[in-house]
Amino acid sequence: MGKKRIASHSTEELLKERETVEAKVGTESGKGASQKIKEGRVYVISSYNNILMSLTDPQGNVLGSTSSGSIGFKGSKKATPFAASKVAEALWQIARQKGVERATIHMRGVGAGRDSALRSLGAKGIEILSIHDTTPIPHNGPRRPRARRV
Repeated sequence: MGKKRIASHSTEELLKERETVEAKVGTESGKGASQKIKEGRVYVISSYNNILMSLTDPQGNVLGSTSSGSIGFKGSKKATPFAASKVAEALWQIARQKGVERATIHMRGVGAGRDSALRSLGAKGIEILSIHDTTPIPHNGPRRPRARRV
C-alpha cells in the first residue's frame, strides 16, 4: 500500500488558500454577498420523524436550510411542535442575514410541527404573503391484490 504522506502547510499558506477559495465562491454566485433579497420562499417539510425548512429566493435558488436534527434534537423529539418553532427561529436568523422580509410558505407533510413552524415565522416578523399546501394526496390508491384462487 505504501507510505502514508501527511501534508503540512504553514498558516500563511492556509490563509492564502482560504482567501482564493472565498474569492472564487463570491464570484461564482454572481450576486455577491452584500446584495439583499427582499422576498423569498420558505419550504416546510414536516414528517412524523423530522422537520426540514429551507429558504429560497423567488427563482428557487436555496439561500439556507435547517432541520430539527441539525439544531440538536434527537429521536422522537425532532418531530415536536417545540422543535418546529426552534427550526423556524434558526431559519429566521438566516433570512435576517440575507435581508428577506416577505415570504410565501410552501408546506408539505402531515407532521405535528406544521402549525407551530408557521406561527413562529409570523411571530418573528416575516410577512407571510401566501400559504400553499403541497402535501401529495393519492388520487386512486395502490393496485388491488389479485383474486384468490382456491
